[in-house]
Amino acid sequence: MKKWYKRSSFYMIAIIALFLFAGILTSIQPAYRLSSSTLHQWTSQINGSSFLHLMGMENRIFKTAYPEDQEDIKVSEVVFQMATSIKPNDPRTLLGREIPGFSSYDGEIIVAGKGTDYTNMPIESSPPMEVFETEKEAVIKEETSTEDKAPDKNPVQTTGERDVVFIYHTHNRESFLPLLPAGTVADEAFHSKANITMVGERLAKGLEENGIGTNVDKTDITKKLKEKNMEYYQSYAASRPIIQEAIKQDGNLQFFFDLHRDSLGKELTTIELNGKSYAKTVFVIGGEYARYEQNLKLANDLHKAIEKKYPGLSRGVITKKGATTNGKFNQDLSQNAVLIEFGGVENNLDELYRSADAIAEVFSDFYWKAEKVNGN
Repeated sequence: MKKWYKRSSFYMIAIIALFLFAGILTSIQPAYRLSSSTLHQWTSQINGSSFLHLMGMENRIFKTAYPEDQEDIKVSEVVFQMATSIKPNDPRTLLGREIPGFSSYDGEIIVAGKGTDYTNMPIESSPPMEVFETEKEAVIKEETSTEDKAPDKNPVQTTGERDVVFIYHTHNRESFLPLLPAGTVADEAFHSKANITMVGERLAKGLEENGIGTNVDKTDITKKLKEKNMEYYQSYAASRPIIQEAIKQDGNLQFFFDLHRDSLGKELTTIELNGKSYAKTVFVIGGEYARYEQNLKLANDLHKAIEKKYPGLSRGVITKKGATTNGKFNQDLSQNAVLIEFGGVENNLDELYRSADAIAEVFSDFYWKAEKVNGN
């Protein structure tokens, strides 16, 4: 009788505790609730094989998918990673919180181009909004490229009236020191006209000359941020409706390229090929959305294609995720979306245009080969 009484009491207490816990979760302020994004952040610290191991403890069929060369995980390590977001074998997860600016190097190198390592990862510009209040267009010195432009030609293959590539610029005012007045510092290299959108137009011209219909969006995202009293880190939220509207209005669009420029110096973002200087490129893929591997494959394929024709031009492919970055870059809107960094803050227009022409050439070859395989 006593045993039955104790068991009943235990069940009653457990039920009461469950209701109390549910009541707390539904009554606390939203800022303190346990959201799906919080769970995602915790679990993103654990690799896939760890989940397989844990699931295999309950259902042995999952053990058949566990990598043979993978050591068994320690549950204590998994719990530690979920609780602290610190990986014992990756000091960046600890140092990134303690050293100012260290989190700028957060990310994973998927394919390392020549000279690329964790000491020279792409650095995303993040100026305070006050920087955009001091632009003096009257003293702007817009450099004119002396590079001979490729002559217009009638491509053998063409998409006709269809635009299949959409180019846009989330950080549209990212500029380059050679385009700005002498004395401008790197942290203030932003301008409403002389900026990364010029590279976007050049890339589009190269694609069009190869028969690939391209739509270039030059929306001033920074202006939208100012109008809506948003911060610079919210740029991707401001550019998102632009991509969504483009997809809605034109079902022919297949590829989405978000063009940026790096904040690194020229020695890291420049390469000489056949006696001419080029601005290096790098592909950045967000890792915090479903099926990001498909966009990652596109970036890998383009990197390989670039390496064949212009060895060393691509700095490689990296993924970014975590609390210090966007993690999506609006790439969840398409399975053919990539962010491309063109050069750095010290590259000039000739170097940037050469790279834009090279990428247009490589992508055009890539596109028409894919079309031929698909039978179109």
